[in-house]
Amino acid sequence: MDDAAVLDWPLGLQLVATHDMLAEGIHFTPDCPPADIGWKLVVVNLSDLAATGAKPVGVLMGAGIGAGRDAGWAKELVRGMAQALERYAVPLLGGDTIRSGPASVLALTALGSVPAGRALSRTGARLGDDLWVSGTIGDAGLGLEIALGKRTPDAALLKRYRRPQPRLALGIALRGIASACMDVSDGLLLDASRLAGASGLSVAIDSSAIPLSAAARASGLATASLAAMGDDYELLFTASCAVRSAVLATAVECRTPVARIGSVASGMGMTIDGVETDPTGYQHR
Repeated sequence: MDDAAVLDWPLGLQLVATHDMLAEGIHFTPDCPPADIGWKLVVVNLSDLAATGAKPVGVLMGAGIGAGRDAGWAKELVRGMAQALERYAVPLLGGDTIRSGPASVLALTALGSVPAGRALSRTGARLGDDLWVSGTIGDAGLGLEIALGKRTPDAALLKRYRRPQPRLALGIALRGIASACMDVSDGLLLDASRLAGASGLSVAIDSSAIPLSAAARASGLATASLAAMGDDYELLFTASCAVRSAVLATAVECRTPVARIGSVASGMGMTIDGVETDPTGYQHR
């Protein structure tokens, strides 16, 4: 195999590139099944492409395998990556594997394409826009607590944490409908404030509208606590109130539920149920 990939790039399309990393002990627990780590390594990058409305073209992988991890662990890691790549029809263009220090550090670059001038970003929100989110919120955070032994095991919640699903079809379908978009990786509240702040505006959220699964509702945690948990990898987006029916029709077409959870307001910051609130979520150290 050559050391570099050569891609044809049709006229009228723009390149979208993203790069994300997973570090052992920070983004995954040491006892996490390596196939799940491989899956998540791919998906967190595809989720970034989804937030721009891009169609995946291929990925490049770099894996630093930590001490104590044998060839069997590495093969399982690659098997999990292959499962995600096959599921979303994305080719592996190349990469490299090395021995790292005590912990494993994994990286992936994902490339996508989007029609020129139609990529979504987090900077396009407008005053009065609706604020929407896909799926349900907080399940992955509860799954992390299960992985850490802090909560009674629940296979579905653990899967939401270890094997998230990128909203690729929804992201592509939102081109020309959404005014701004990003994925929810560090918690709904923190990411909503980032989306609004990138457009020089604030956001007003109705906590009762935040979509929660039955398991999340039964968790005993307040909605605000669930909305501060990370790893949801849902799409958070704004759109004019004039296109509400188009948003809902798009969600049905993509078989992805969406919920209108608030609006974009003047000023800076965030209100939840009318009360000014400092957003909380996962902060990278």
